Amino acid sequence: MTAVQAAAGPSAPPWFWAIAGMRRALALGAFLALAAFILGPLLTLLVWAFAGAWLFPNLLPEFSLTWWSYVLGNADVVKAIRMSLLTAPVATAASAVICIPAAYAFARLEFPGRRLLLLSFLSANAFPKIGLYVSIATLFYRLDLMDTFAGVVLVQMINTLLFLIWIPTGTFRGINRTLEEAARDAGAGPLRTFFQITLPIALPGLIVAAMFAFLAAFDEAQGTLIVGTPNHITMPVMMYTLVLSYPQPVGAVFSVLLSLPSLAFLLLAQRYLRAGYLAAGYSL
Repeated sequence: MTAVQAAAGPSAPPWFWAIAGMRRALALGAFLALAAFILGPLLTLLVWAFAGAWLFPNLLPEFSLTWWSYVLGNADVVKAIRMSLLTAPVATAASAVICIPAAYAFARLEFPGRRLLLLSFLSANAFPKIGLYVSIATLFYRLDLMDTFAGVVLVQMINTLLFLIWIPTGTFRGINRTLEEAARDAGAGPLRTFFQITLPIALPGLIVAAMFAFLAAFDEAQGTLIVGTPNHITMPVMMYTLVLSYPQPVGAVFSVLLSLPSLAFLLLAQRYLRAGYLAAGYSL
């Protein structure tokens, strides 16, 4: 900055910024552009999912449920849906049984290497996962877990660790310990204090963590493709086949089906989600 610019003070804003109507118009334009960028592909997907024939010069297609009948009548698609609805809940439940007690220990105990161990759960998300999945596939091949239900569940559990460790850790850390101390002073034992005091308070945060973990397991594709092919195919893996080998409306219909659990769980999570859980969960 030159001496002349310093003496003149800070530069004045552009002339159009001083007009209130112009500011509102620019803000509205930015909002509409962002909405179009985010919602445009989703709206296009919905249009294609319910399109029968879309011929030029028609601006909108003919409404039809033909492709829905085609997709839901496909035996391979139904098998993939059934497999996803089986493996994702099992992976979430198994991970919760392991991770929630560990999260409680991270929140309440101080031990050597605690921070390093807590950070290690980020390692699966810190690097491209394809190399990790190939290494896991090599191990699973030796353990005879390739193309098995157990192998798919185990590889899906990798994506759940981050949510079921970090969010419950923040949830347990945010609970006021004086409530637990008061219960113990009243004669309650450790287990009774946990199940009647700590767990009910932490339950909303645990539900949110389980929802995100379920979505992570449900949407896992690369590892399942490597470990579960050819007989244990889930919905995200089936999406590859439908997009490459079938007409565009088929992929659109299956994409809507694949998005429904995510949308339902995220809407449900708003009832329990608190910013404090996530803020505390992603801190050391």
